[in-house]
Amino acid sequence: MKPKNFYIIDFDSTFTQVEALDELARISLKKHPEKEAIFQKIEEYTNLAMEGKLSFGESLAQRVKLLEATEDHLKQLIKVLKKKVSASFSRNAAFFKKHADEVLIVSGGFKEFITPVVSQYHIKKENIYANTFVTTGDGKIIDYDHSNPLSEEGGKVKLMQQMNLEGDLYGIGDGYSDFQLRESGLIKKFYAFTENIARESIVKKADHVTPSFDEFLYVNNLPRAISYPKNRILCLVIGDVDPKSIEMLKKDGFSIRHKTTFEEKYVADVHMMLLADGEKITDDQLQRAITLKTIGYLGSAKNKIDLQKCTEQGIVVFEDMKANPRNNVFIPKRMIDFMNTGTTHLSSNFPNLQLPRIDKSHRLIHIHKNVPGIMAKINTAFAYHDINIVGQFLMTNSSIGYVITDINAQYDKQLFKFLKKIEHTIKFRVLY
Repeated sequence: MKPKNFYIIDFDSTFTQVEALDELARISLKKHPEKEAIFQKIEEYTNLAMEGKLSFGESLAQRVKLLEATEDHLKQLIKVLKKKVSASFSRNAAFFKKHADEVLIVSGGFKEFITPVVSQYHIKKENIYANTFVTTGDGKIIDYDHSNPLSEEGGKVKLMQQMNLEGDLYGIGDGYSDFQLRESGLIKKFYAFTENIARESIVKKADHVTPSFDEFLYVNNLPRAISYPKNRILCLVIGDVDPKSIEMLKKDGFSIRHKTTFEEKYVADVHMMLLADGEKITDDQLQRAITLKTIGYLGSAKNKIDLQKCTEQGIVVFEDMKANPRNNVFIPKRMIDFMNTGTTHLSSNFPNLQLPRIDKSHRLIHIHKNVPGIMAKINTAFAYHDINIVGQFLMTNSSIGYVITDINAQYDKQLFKFLKKIEHTIKFRVLY
């Protein structure tokens, strides 16, 4: 019998984008005359503990003393944290619902603010392990329960030893207390979560670095909201490009490399390219860029890129014909929309298709030569595999056909092989 899997997930800077006690300090000390100095001290204690340079118990005690917080402040904090859930956790709520019995939140934070945040993602209250505050009759936070193992140095290790779970345990977190679980031998693998913060001392000790929860689900072949993690999509930026353009692409989760030229080592592996005005791509480079899906050009691409060749290879090009400075953001946005939804609106070489995202479905893109009979073959493949089509959109020009199909989430993955092998197929991919 296959052993049961358990997923041990940290809260601060993992499930949420922030350190909750730091945020609580900003709320509780808002009117304090020395708030900036106290904020800095609290953050220092946090980082020292996360990097393993100060015992967790000492760090926690010092931070709680400095907070001067109340239950009313906690209510404000919960509102903030609900808006600060890490994007990759938020979009994978369906995973938590399906695996509710196997997901454990184990944190040195406090149940009072953790439970209201994670419970909305189908995580069971009995699977939330964290510290608890001690308050006075009028709601002031004065201490915490020192008998809880999670309040101590090595607390996560002590707790998991007491629980003695039977099965394979996987830990996901950003700090030293998470790595300690791996060091103790209690968990099978430790995944350093770096979507919000990357601590070098932790990253170098991890079994796997996961820049998003999508990556964790992908490498473990678990159900997920998007088929392929964005951190695995290489976006190459060439030339003198406005930092705002780069930041927009980076914020959406793509793996960014900013170079002065199209270096040979990237030709075969690049998925997206953003080029400064004046930069060129040769026909030979285009021919060998077999994974390239979209190009953004911050100027006119005329005589710089062969648009017809891009079309023939299924590469969608967005360009700024008038060199409008505002398009430093507009062009990257078009690229992002295409990668996320398949939208080709305002592209220079593809049929214009603008689509909404449809929930609880997978979106498939099929680009092919515009010859008779292709759609019949595509839909025959869907019928053969008993696929329920939720929606289908087709646009053509003289050279190509561009079809997007939304299908039910349950499907036989052999379908993909069929679609790729259809004669005259140029490119096929799954968006989400």
